[in-house]
Amino acid sequence: MLKRMMFAAASILLLSAGCGAASAAAVPESAGQEQALEASSKEERKPVYARMALLTGLSWEQVAALDQYERTLGKARPKSRPKLGKWAGLYVTPEQWTGALNPDADDRNPDSILVFGGIGKDGDGDGKADPASDLDLLYSQSAAVAKYGTAPDDFVIGVWEYYHNIRAVQRVSQFAQLYKTYGRVDLSGSAFPVPVGTNYSYRSTWGTARGWGGHRTHEGTDIFADYGLPVRSTCYGIVENMGWNNYGGWRIGIRDAENRYHYYAHLSGFDKSLKTGQAVTPGQTLGWVGSSGYGKPGTSGKFPPHLHYGIYRDRGMVEWAFDPYPLLKQWERQELKAKKAKGK
Repeated sequence: MLKRMMFAAASILLLSAGCGAASAAAVPESAGQEQALEASSKEERKPVYARMALLTGLSWEQVAALDQYERTLGKARPKSRPKLGKWAGLYVTPEQWTGALNPDADDRNPDSILVFGGIGKDGDGDGKADPASDLDLLYSQSAAVAKYGTAPDDFVIGVWEYYHNIRAVQRVSQFAQLYKTYGRVDLSGSAFPVPVGTNYSYRSTWGTARGWGGHRTHEGTDIFADYGLPVRSTCYGIVENMGWNNYGGWRIGIRDAENRYHYYAHLSGFDKSLKTGQAVTPGQTLGWVGSSGYGKPGTSGKFPPHLHYGIYRDRGMVEWAFDPYPLLKQWERQELKAKKAKGK
């Protein structure tokens, strides 16, 4: 009874916080309603995250970041991390859910699961801890992290204790920062890395041999352009790396909310307003086209000015590159179409 009263109170608080009728409809009040929740729009998930935040003491941005990190791992490793719920991104092993020593691998009783050290909890008020329930999944993971405290440093500790992976801590923290900065879950949107309609050219150069630094292949696309042409962020993201790389020269790396790392190399310099850990938007100037690299800091002019653009996906323990050319063509077409529609 007390637990059901807590869930009812959380729903009332959620409404009084200004979610409105449309948002409240996206928050299921029973297991049956939850099954009907498609969450087709990313913003429909926000009030659900807010509800879990009220129950655990985390912020909605932190709850969203945990779910989004799991979602990106599921996309990168769909066979080993199948979706358990209807829309939540979380994956939990049976042993993690019910407890490693639990004799009942299908245990759905929150009390006995607690006895055996499982993380499974009842998040929708139906009396069961069901890993097929989106709310149970979200509440269980959020509570597992929140038990170490809800202060920023405690949250970092909680994420570490949950994953035992420093990369996971960094990613979840980055996602939470993005959600806090922009105040929304939907961070879609893109920009071509140099201004469309200017003097540039590119083709697919994925996998071609490189002529400096030993045997290696090209992990990206070279966009040849005039020296000093602005280089722009292709996405919403966090500045993860800035500085000199002997191969890429002056380079900058941006992590987006899809757990992709966008790599911009051979720059002539950076925008002075940027710093590591800063949030950026699609189209924001990061630096300028140059010909730096292939040597010690300051080396330049060993090749024509161009932007090397690469993109990598985090799989949890490692990152792998994939060909950015199709995305570049897509972003270029979208911008040209929008520019034409505006009559510019």
